[in-house]
Amino acid sequence: MNVTVSSSNPHGKIKAIASKSIAHRILICAAFADKPTRIRCEEINNDIKATVSCLSSLGADICYEYPYFQVSPIKSLQKDAILDCGESGSTLRFLIPIVTALGANAFFDMHGRLPERPLSPLKEELEAHGALLSYRDTNRLYCEGQLSGLEYSIAANVSSQFISGILFALAIWGKGGTLKLTGKIESAPYIDMTTDTLKLFGVNISFSDSMFTVLPADKLISPKDVNVEGDWSGAAFPICMGVLGQSAVEVFGLNLSSRQGDREILNILRRFGADIVENGDSVIAKGNAMLHGINIDASQIPDLVPVMATVAATAKGTTVISGAERLRIKESDRLSAVKEMLNTLGANITETKDGLIINGVPHLCGGIVSSYNDHRIAMSAAVASAVCQRDVTITDAEATSKSYPQFWNDIEDLSVIVKK
Repeated sequence: MNVTVSSSNPHGKIKAIASKSIAHRILICAAFADKPTRIRCEEINNDIKATVSCLSSLGADICYEYPYFQVSPIKSLQKDAILDCGESGSTLRFLIPIVTALGANAFFDMHGRLPERPLSPLKEELEAHGALLSYRDTNRLYCEGQLSGLEYSIAANVSSQFISGILFALAIWGKGGTLKLTGKIESAPYIDMTTDTLKLFGVNISFSDSMFTVLPADKLISPKDVNVEGDWSGAAFPICMGVLGQSAVEVFGLNLSSRQGDREILNILRRFGADIVENGDSVIAKGNAMLHGINIDASQIPDLVPVMATVAATAKGTTVISGAERLRIKESDRLSAVKEMLNTLGANITETKDGLIINGVPHLCGGIVSSYNDHRIAMSAAVASAVCQRDVTITDAEATSKSYPQFWNDIEDLSVIVKK
């Protein structure tokens, strides 16, 4: 699907979608809890659907009737199940350690670029404890065997998803254990979300001297009712549209004290010189600001890089983004993709090994760009339309379904002209 977004003046008010990062975590804990859990989640997307599908294949009974998931936990774990992860890295990396800890044996099916995304050093650590991971096809992974031992260790600068997956496993299998983190911790807020969710389900987990300790427990304890808060990662796109426009965009339904790392977008935009107002559960982004270049360490907030680069494209001076090398193994090589997308629209961006150097220009021109089948590239291209002289046409724009299916409708509610 191609989508054309006309240069316009975004303004108005929309509600933040539910956080898929938090939804993944709550759904997994609910599937292994002692009693049913009702989860308020007002929006679902392809990644959330992948996690639901995999948990259902393992034996959970999960029903969705807007706006609630009703999760009845697994009573009898299904072995040799086929788990279709779609393109969701979180689904795959969270569930592999759980499956191997429980000795369930399972086939993991992967789509898009997911088979290309590395599983090291998670694979080696699990195999050192008794599991065996083998590819049966280019997009099918078989996990067999059962983990033994209570002491684990993994590099903290590769993927927070590996850390979260092992923590889930240590909590769910009932025996507890320890996880030692080596090296610099990156994407720490995502680890915090995991520990917060485990604690919500009664898990006794602590962190000291680079070591997580999970105490043994028979079952996770359901909180019965839980709400998935608004998604800061998704909200960053309309907020940045407001900053680049001439009026104001308000996004409500957000937790302004959230542990989500991408809440940092507000501080970053203020450093650019943007006018940002926080009020209750809302963020108001006012346009017509004199934006200027800044330096950004993206090691804790890699998902914000595409939209931060879009803001920087027309900010006066130079913006340097670093600490983002892991973006090369996402749905696309995001550093290359965002550079190519924005440069096609008239930006002046060069790549470095771990980031981007962005020399601001007065405005962008517009044109036809690829989404690279990457939801964050597609949405960033739409944000760029606010400073383009001509229309922006985005190919494979349906990529937004991965995280934000109603994105195109939402920006239409901001008086942006969208032609599908």
